[in-house]
Amino acid sequence: MPTSIQLDPEMEARLDKLAEATGHSKLHNLFQLIEQGMENIEDPYLGVAALEAHHRSGEAAIPLDQVIRNLGLNG
Repeated sequence: MPTSIQLDPEMEARLDKLAEATGHSKLHNLFQLIEQGMENIEDPYLGVAALEAHHRSGEAAIPLDQVIRNLGLNG
């Protein structure tokens, strides 16, 4: 599924400079940036979504000390 993006001139210049300095294509560098950005935001966003879903469910939370005991991590 092809997608296009419009970069502002300053960002475009930075991307050009990075491509020249690294020898990688602009597209390669963009894919790297997207992948790293996803890794940086995915867990926090999914964690917040899970917490909100838990709050909406009305289920009681399990205290941390009980989780630690249940997993055998208290020794």
